[in-house]
Amino acid sequence: PIKSSAASDVYKRQLCMKIKIKMLRFISFGSGSSGNCYYLFTETDSLLIDVGVGIRTLKKHFHNYGLRFEDVHKILITHDHADHVKSVGSLSNDYHLPVYTTRKVHSGIENNYCVRKKINGANVHVVEKGVPFVLGEFRITPFGVPHDSTDNVGYQVECGGVTFSLITDVGHVTDEMHDFIGRANYLVLEANHDEEMLKQGPYPQYLKDRILGPNGHLSNTSCGKALAENATEALRHVWLCHLSEENNHPELARKTVEQILRSYGIVAGKDFILEVLKRKTPSEIYKLV
Repeated sequence: PIKSSAASDVYKRQLCMKIKIKMLRFISFGSGSSGNCYYLFTETDSLLIDVGVGIRTLKKHFHNYGLRFEDVHKILITHDHADHVKSVGSLSNDYHLPVYTTRKVHSGIENNYCVRKKINGANVHVVEKGVPFVLGEFRITPFGVPHDSTDNVGYQVECGGVTFSLITDVGHVTDEMHDFIGRANYLVLEANHDEEMLKQGPYPQYLKDRILGPNGHLSNTSCGKALAENATEALRHVWLCHLSEENNHPELARKTVEQILRSYGIVAGKDFILEVLKRKTPSEIYKLV
């Protein structure tokens, strides 16, 4: 038998091991055409995914959560549309933050008139789809997402034994995206519109066609099917993102996805948590364990 002092030493070592494990946390600071920005962080490292929210607004949110804005270490960008990049140049230059995305997205940002301050050359870092890379505590894999931007990527982020993936502005779900949905413990996935609301709504026909096209946005129904067909027992939490203000409603998106999941024998709230991210209101701080 282990003596009490020895048992105490074993307990202390186990406790120390637990303390050393980095806990990944997630916040959405905005999700929709008004501005997108997501934050992943541990006790000692962090990254922003997209910077479509104003810097003053971000600083306010950080302050309200008791976080230090100076602790942001790097930026990932999905694509070059203004609601994802309008503040990236200012933030990167003012705080000397490296910006990682594909060469085509960097080119699109440089040519986007909505990005008033361009990213300084020293902060431009190029990634390739399908090629994993390591940033501090994060192992990141970019992958292709069809959209009518210069280029578009989703990101799988691995940290502390947890796999987080973000997939937004999706024209259609590819086989590659199926794989990344299947690997996720935590997933942010677009549910942009209800098809009937869009078809019957006030948008001009060309805009409806764009949204419904293969390089447009993902509907509630397509989102639900993608989840139902690819979710595994490893999936713990899903957030629906980038909802349209005019062509969707949070409760409608959630119920539509829940009904599709149930038709596949998957129960949201039991098999995994399903939530909807708000367009302009920050989420809570989620612990990804």
